[in-house]
Amino acid sequence: MYNSKLYSILEHFDKYEQNRCRKYIQSPYFNRSEELVALYEIFLNAINNQDPGSLEKERIWEVLQADKEFDDVRFRKYCSDLLKLVEGYLAQQTYETKTLQQAAYLMEAVGKKKVPELYSSAMRTARRLSEKQPYRSGSYYYHQYSIEQNYYNLTEFETKRSDRTNIEDIANNLDIFYLAEKLRILCAAITQQTFVSHDYELLFVKEIIQHLSKIDFEKYPPIALYYQIYLTLTEAEKEEHYYRLKYLLDNYSLKFPPNEAKDVLYMAAQNYCIRKINQGNHSFTNELFLLYQDLIDKKILFTEGELSPWYFKNIVNIALRLGKYSWAENFINSYSEKLPESFRSNAVTYNLAQVYFFQKKYDKVLEQLRNVEYEDVAYNLGSKAMLLATYYEIEELEPLYSLFDSFRAFLNRHKDIPVNRRKNYANLIKFTKKLTRTMPGDLKSIEKLKEEIKATKNIASVNWLQEKIAELE
Repeated sequence: MYNSKLYSILEHFDKYEQNRCRKYIQSPYFNRSEELVALYEIFLNAINNQDPGSLEKERIWEVLQADKEFDDVRFRKYCSDLLKLVEGYLAQQTYETKTLQQAAYLMEAVGKKKVPELYSSAMRTARRLSEKQPYRSGSYYYHQYSIEQNYYNLTEFETKRSDRTNIEDIANNLDIFYLAEKLRILCAAITQQTFVSHDYELLFVKEIIQHLSKIDFEKYPPIALYYQIYLTLTEAEKEEHYYRLKYLLDNYSLKFPPNEAKDVLYMAAQNYCIRKINQGNHSFTNELFLLYQDLIDKKILFTEGELSPWYFKNIVNIALRLGKYSWAENFINSYSEKLPESFRSNAVTYNLAQVYFFQKKYDKVLEQLRNVEYEDVAYNLGSKAMLLATYYEIEELEPLYSLFDSFRAFLNRHKDIPVNRRKNYANLIKFTKKLTRTMPGDLKSIEKLKEEIKATKNIASVNWLQEKIAELE
């Protein structure tokens, strides 16, 4: 059988990456084996033609060594060597994007080779690249530390005892990197503890927090932001911590790589808003919307030109909850092309249905959702819940009762849906069915239903249910 790990890696290459990797493998600096070049082409042909069955070991051997008897050990060595080359290519691609690391390695190399003529130019290159760096995340200060350390080694300060050294610069950059990273890891640990009960033993946390509370580190954005995130996690009742975090994001978010800004820094602010909303403070719904809008305006939201379907859905949902129907529809139409192609059709269909539901255009909701089976479980559950509410709103009892049965069967069939989520939707079915059997003005039945819903913790679309009960009173 062919090397499945190798196949899995190459399967993720687009045509551009396939060609780049081909040039790497063909380069005599990295590889001198013609068999590995041929083996690479065999794998690519199987992937591009969607024919993994063509990668049977003996068939490949016939191409590589037609005049020799099949040797399984040798075949495995070919696959292993090609895998190392492909991994080397991936590492090289990452290295080429890390200009500060390249500068530091150059300084280290000329120092080891003892080429004094290159010391000044290597240092100038490192300084110039540092100044051109657009981001000031924690890793920036680590690279600054590395550059300063190499500069110290190049200039042989240890043999020039009377000269003033750059030891202070070395230490300062190391301290900034350490404090920023320590805070980032601490925030990640605290956040994870809200989901699972793990205890993490992190050294010097108390000492670091005491130190930071006395010093204004705002000129170092990663320390300022992660310390503020720490405060929102540990002193959540003090809303001023959130507004301070928001101020720091407004001013410094573009100094971080987009992934870190979106998935860590802004996510921390979003999670704070969500916690406040869940506690009943609905003013934070607008705050959450403003965070999303900021991500859009700064173009941080689009990682490598793509928009996460998860973000797409959440942004539409928050806009609709604020009554921004036209904004939501315009957002869908403007940014749907940025969704991954495999998700695009489902995401647009579902989210447009959401807009029409809030606008009470129920015929358009049905038009969007009928005969659509979503691959994503979250979309599937959401669409069925929306259909259920739509049928109730237009008093289509026959399809509604049919949906009760098919929805319940869906929940029972999909054991991969978490238990709590299954309960949420099972309770939605149960209480919607009770709604259909409750007569308007029957205050005794209405009160009983209200009490039942109040006593039940897990109910999907509970706000909609409460609205419908209020309409019966």
